[in-house]
Amino acid sequence: MTSEHLTRRPTAADIARSLGISRATVGFVLNNTPGQTISEPTRARVLAEAKRLGYQPHSAARALASGRSHIILMILPDWPLDFALRRNIEEASLTLDEAGYTLVTYTSHPTGLARPLWETLQPDVVMSMTPISAEDVASIRAAGIVNLIPDPERANGTVYVDEGPRLQVEHLHSLGHRRIAFAGSTDPRIAELVAERREHSFSAAQHLGMEIAAEVQVDLFDQQASADLVLQWHASGITAVAAYNDDVAASLVGAALRSGLDVPKDVSVIGHDDTPLAGFFHPQLTTIRTDTAGLGRYSAALAISAATGTTPPTVGPEFSSEVVVRASTGPAGLSD
Repeated sequence: MTSEHLTRRPTAADIARSLGISRATVGFVLNNTPGQTISEPTRARVLAEAKRLGYQPHSAARALASGRSHIILMILPDWPLDFALRRNIEEASLTLDEAGYTLVTYTSHPTGLARPLWETLQPDVVMSMTPISAEDVASIRAAGIVNLIPDPERANGTVYVDEGPRLQVEHLHSLGHRRIAFAGSTDPRIAELVAERREHSFSAAQHLGMEIAAEVQVDLFDQQASADLVLQWHASGITAVAAYNDDVAASLVGAALRSGLDVPKDVSVIGHDDTPLAGFFHPQLTTIRTDTAGLGRYSAALAISAATGTTPPTVGPEFSSEVVVRASTGPAGLSD
């Protein structure tokens, strides 16, 4: 038998027939099964013939035999794939690869028409950045997958509390600002994230005796609306803005400058995420830095511990955030 005669994917049975040896012997060699007395010449013949025929092990069959696929399936929320999310995923993928695992991502869309990947991939672990719905949990269990992160039946996930909004408000308070605005985003995909950061901002402001006198959802593609907003805020005595992220912050700073306002003399703006834009922009954006790469490594370590049954990693400094002070914020009252 030659590789030209094969019109389908070569199998271990093809190798056995080509060499005139048993399928079991071929299987022992290809799977490197311990405890078998296969001579080195026979092993070499099997491996050479497998290479000649273009044999590739079937991942599903190998997973069935070993009980492990070395695949980690990460369910992504239907969020924009921004800088912070990309860094998180890239670092998680690299960490898992170094441990011999493959990270596969799957985005769950509101339509829900596509067949979920956990039904076909046989992943060792299914993990999600957000709580998994009861319906999806039932579907994952039905597919025979036992390792879920977070698992509603076990406390195996770590709740990440976003400190950024509190740090934004505290930074503005330290500069003397007492009447501020919160600026979210009109993107419906991140409405829950915006609402969560808004809640944290209002809570921090209330604790410090500050007033969030305005809250808006900013359309990044409507600069005239942003310009109108900052002019209204300035006229009403609002001196600073806590923005949902650096994109929103940059949009407002740009609108303020084009409207003749000085940043930070007339209005201070603080962003969130410390994306490259924050450093490239002029004036450079004060923002919140979170170790998104560290969070990705932590997620990977959590998945590996679930797959191997080992002790989960402990929470480290990757769960903390810090203010990166740049040029877009300054003391209140400079325009008086």
